[in-house]
Amino acid sequence: MPGTRPGMTPEALCQPRTLMKTVRIIACVLSLYTVGNAMAAEPFAERVAPCLACHGERGQSENPEVPSLGGQKAPYVLIQLYLFREKQRVVEIMNDVTKDFTDEDLRTFSDFMSNLPPPQPVRDSADAARMQHGRELITLHRCNACHNLDLTGNESIPRIANQGEAYLAKTMREYKNNTRHGYDPAMASVLAPISDAQIADLAYYIARFR
Repeated sequence: MPGTRPGMTPEALCQPRTLMKTVRIIACVLSLYTVGNAMAAEPFAERVAPCLACHGERGQSENPEVPSLGGQKAPYVLIQLYLFREKQRVVEIMNDVTKDFTDEDLRTFSDFMSNLPPPQPVRDSADAARMQHGRELITLHRCNACHNLDLTGNESIPRIANQGEAYLAKTMREYKNNTRHGYDPAMASVLAPISDAQIADLAYYIARFR
């Protein structure tokens, strides 16, 4: 991965000096919080309806390949919306949705989404062996160094706990093969040595995390 040094640990990749591009974008986007007022309730309700139709009215998406946004930190959501608006992250439907967003819109939508209830873990008879393997992989690859021990993320790192299994696996595979470009190079480096079978078990475990 350009810009990273061989042998760097996930903890090192999380350090700001290693991620100067991350720092610049975060600083730019977080500055949007300093001005503006909330949008009027009725127009906002109309505008946010399509978002909820895809991402879930109660914070949990029913589409297996669309992320749940409930419980995400507002700064993280704000950064993603900013990247979509600026087409620094390319997902056609999101680029189209955000193309006319003002800075105030970015703040309002991110605050709203972050206040939705967090997604719930998959409730099934989980395979104990896969759960144990996923737990070991989380520790081995230090996923909890950046995403926190409870996998709820922080200001600029996403909550991954209880995301949909299919979405998690898809996202990790995209990071691994470098087809998902974001502001943070850490994920491509972390996932480079992880096999597809291990990705499947990580997604299985995270979706059921308690």
